[in-house]
Formats: sequence, structure tokens, C-alpha cells
Amino acid sequence: MAGLACGVDGTDYGFGNAMSDFFGHPLVEARPFCPEDAGLGTPRTWPDIHGGDGEAVLRGTARVLDEHGADLTEGMLVGAEAMAAYAKEQRVDFAVLMDMSGACGSQVISDGCRFDDDRRYQRGVGVAAARLLRDGVAIVSQRDYRTLELLWRRLDPSRTLDEAAIDHHEIEWYRDYFDDL
Repeated sequence: MAGLACGVDGTDYGFGNAMSDFFGHPLVEARPFCPEDAGLGTPRTWPDIHGGDGEAVLRGTARVLDEHGADLTEGMLVGAEAMAAYAKEQRVDFAVLMDMSGACGSQVISDGCRFDDDRRYQRGVGVAAARLLRDGVAIVSQRDYRTLELLWRRLDPSRTLDEAAIDHHEIEWYRDYFDDL
């Protein structure tokens, strides 16, 4: 989202600098950081949480495994700690994170391996997201369009809000998948 080529395959997944307008605002100081790159390197295999969410990984009751079954838990913890230390050093107020990521998911993550034929999702946060939350850093998904609109409005009171914007947990897929009304 900030133009870093830190995806598992060494690309930016086609996001380019998708949030350049927001990150480029004079009142915003973007501090790009990828905890998976910091803890596992790039390129890497796909880290998914098994047996819980990021908070469970921090407690030691869930593990991070790749699509081959290799345990990546320690690397994910290293990346999460590095991100938390960087956020503290840089005095980060809130983080815009890549949802559905085992590191950065803010609302939804895979429930086990993303490559299973019957891929499952769970409500929850990734490992780095959980670590930031423990330190009091607010997190938002790149898919939380309404929240991002409200943040824009705080930066620029003259900005016209997109009244149709909704957050990730309000989209039809999320509501259908998790049977929300």
C-alpha cells in the first residue's frame, strides 16, 4: 500500500502506492513497515495462523505454519516485535494494515492454511496487529473505507465524505460468511 515490494513473492501485489494520497497528506507521516519481511524475509512462503488468531500466537497457544507445514511462528513473533518497536520509536498513532494477513489482519484472517480446498476464515487479528493493539496503537484495514473517509475528514474538514463507504466488516461477503445481520 505504500509501494514496498514486500509480498511473499517479492512484489507489492499490484497495490503500487495505493494510499499515496492519504500518506502524502501534509499532516500524515507515513512510516511503511512490513513485519513479515522483518521476521521472515522476502520472498517467503505463506504464513497462516493455525489454532487461533494473532493474540493466541502471542500467548503461545497458536502457531504460524506455511503451506508446507513448516513452523514460522518464531519469525512472525520477531517481525511483530520489530514492528511494535518501530511504531514506538516513530510514535505511531495508528496503523493501516493489510487485512486477511497472518501478520497484519485487522478483522479477518485465514483459519489454517489458505490453500486448503475448503479455505476457512475467522474473525481475528494477525500477529503484528495483536502486538500493536497491546501497545495501544490503533489499527485499521485498507478495506475500512468508511473509517478511512472519517480520518480524511479529520485531516481536511472541507472534504466531502463518501456516504456510501463502508468498513470491511460491513461488506456483504463478511456478513454472509460470518452470518451477521
